[in-house]
Amino acid sequence: MSSIKEHVDLILDGTKINWHMDRIQAWERGEKIAPITIDMALTRACNYGCHFCYAMLQENDRKIINKRVIFDFLEDAADIGVKGISLVSDGESTISPVFVDTVKKGSELGISMATGTNGFVLTKQKAEEVLPYLTYLRVNISAGERDRYAEIMGVKEKYFDRVIQNIRDMVEIKKRNGLKVTIGLQMVCMPEYADQIVPLAKLGKELRPDYLVIKHCSDNEDGDLGVDYSGYEKIYDIFREAESYSDENYKVVVKWSKIESGETRSYQRCYGAPFMLQISGSGLIAPCGMLFNERYKRYHIGNICDTRFKDIFYSDEYWKVMSYLASPEFNAQKMCGTLCLQHKVNEALDGHVKGLVPLSKPKLTNPPNHLNFV
Repeated sequence: MSSIKEHVDLILDGTKINWHMDRIQAWERGEKIAPITIDMALTRACNYGCHFCYAMLQENDRKIINKRVIFDFLEDAADIGVKGISLVSDGESTISPVFVDTVKKGSELGISMATGTNGFVLTKQKAEEVLPYLTYLRVNISAGERDRYAEIMGVKEKYFDRVIQNIRDMVEIKKRNGLKVTIGLQMVCMPEYADQIVPLAKLGKELRPDYLVIKHCSDNEDGDLGVDYSGYEKIYDIFREAESYSDENYKVVVKWSKIESGETRSYQRCYGAPFMLQISGSGLIAPCGMLFNERYKRYHIGNICDTRFKDIFYSDEYWKVMSYLASPEFNAQKMCGTLCLQHKVNEALDGHVKGLVPLSKPKLTNPPNHLNFV
């Protein structure tokens, strides 16, 4: 079972970029730095139809990431210095036939591996296989009641029962085998899901994962998902009630910094992409998931199904795109969707570059968990 110390060392609302000053200093010298973290999927396919799903806005030409492609990619990533790979992005990686092999191979190469999943296919047998090789496993679950789960997640009610049992099994496997993997739940919360915040916090307290994190819902620059960011303020008291269910071994964390900032960005340049790259389940490499869609083709750098990742990384096109995002020609306040994956990294690097909040390596005896996921 987790300890209080583990919870102190979990940073769920912020960034760990300042624990990687060597990479920041190399970037400041103009060197070609490898991403610290890569967020990717193994497929664009998904067995759910979530109401809040941003992946619906990310359609691009689909290619298959097979075992050869992913093993070549992982070897290249390890070789250039990638530290962590999270299997999240724009598809349900657990339904890929190469999911288990990917987690094991990445871990054996010295890369910290993690996954975000709806948890449906992660039955006890599959969990036994992958949990020893994962830094964290996060189950995306945006409701605490059976009927609302079906509505919000776009599935049949019986899916809820299976996912809950899978979570119980994961927690038991971790406890029984003394595994270091962190098991968490995540609620992507739109204001209209307010009735499920407390029921989910209570459910988490019963299931006993390490944490439940409640986060905002991202939208694109056209607002296609219809997220009402002004609506979050009306449910702050409900968020606080959910947090009250935290105890010594289970933490409920609301991502206040992003929820309170809403659609506002304090920065214009995107410095975060070289540190935290995203790859589509189609194999497409773009600076971030918000740029996966075909209409953003000017930002598309290459595809790991066609070209070795190492060759893409060292290509002129890769660094041309990264340089453009960090230039005065790019304005994230006008040209991006809301609350992207790199948002907190961008805030930190922007403050550092401007000399407002210079970054330095924290002087702590124990660094936080999940250090390679910035």
